Amino acid sequence: MMEFTDHTGMCRYLICVILSGLPLFAASFPEADISNGVVHAKILLPDPDHGYYRGTRFDWAGVIESLTYASHDFFGKWFEHYDPHLHDAIMGPVEEFRSEDGALGYAEAKPGGTFVKIGVGVLRKPDDRPYVFARTYELIGTGKRVVRPGRDRVEFVQTLSDGEGYAYEYRKTVRLAPGKPELILEHTLKNTGKRVIETSVYDHDFYVIDGQPTGPDFVVKFAFAPHATDSFQGLAEIRGNDLVYLKELQPRRSVAGYLEGFSDKPADNDIRVENTKVRAGVRETGDRPISKFYFWSIRTTVCPEAYIHMRIEPHKQFKWGIKYDFYTLK
Repeated sequence: MMEFTDHTGMCRYLICVILSGLPLFAASFPEADISNGVVHAKILLPDPDHGYYRGTRFDWAGVIESLTYASHDFFGKWFEHYDPHLHDAIMGPVEEFRSEDGALGYAEAKPGGTFVKIGVGVLRKPDDRPYVFARTYELIGTGKRVVRPGRDRVEFVQTLSDGEGYAYEYRKTVRLAPGKPELILEHTLKNTGKRVIETSVYDHDFYVIDGQPTGPDFVVKFAFAPHATDSFQGLAEIRGNDLVYLKELQPRRSVAGYLEGFSDKPADNDIRVENTKVRAGVRETGDRPISKFYFWSIRTTVCPEAYIHMRIEPHKQFKWGIKYDFYTLK
């Protein structure tokens, strides 16, 4: 178990006990290797001083450097420049919590005041500009984190209070299903403060299937018939329930935009990303209804982003899960 606490605004960590013999400090970043005999994954663990990702956009828990099944790779490095504080220098099916004004308490905070980014910590608002997800904000405190690695899973717990009414306990487990090519993300967010927590969360995914360039070999399949609200500029189009690419994306070109057409039923939270050249795919299913859908892809990664919304009264909690089924195409 790895535990670190932050009581004074200074980020400090303490390694309490290391269980299961996992190589938590291989290379230069805390990490854990997990396997169920079918799927193998490397998880990069949160750490305020030495963690691979120390940005202020995405949840620090559950960063996956690599995941392999049947000799195929599904996640990996998709960006050119690495900086631990860069907002998107991150890999795997990572999640961002985003409130209406960007983060909890951001709009009402005065310059110099604080706001909360769930999964990250308490941040300082530097000026009166609107929240920008790509901006790196000063990290005031990360609360208390506990990390419990196991043979086929890693459990993460973050407890945090901003001292002004926002407080929560956030539990996340990244685990592999026994004997199956499945990755499961389980979440519980409990409101332990005095203020209502209202936010949305989405999984950015960052699929990198065998390092293949995004283009006609890729297809994205939806459980609903999507309607794009933005132009794909002749690079892709919607055909029935599928998004298909017409050209291979070149550097600095993207296919991105909001999609509509989903219902208020969880069954629509069902997406497949397949590559017909290497004949590998992944099916992503969520157990909550989609509240908003954004799709983003560049040459090196394909990212369907299904948002879910939650409103949590004090002393209540919200649970949700996402499952990834990896497969090969016949």
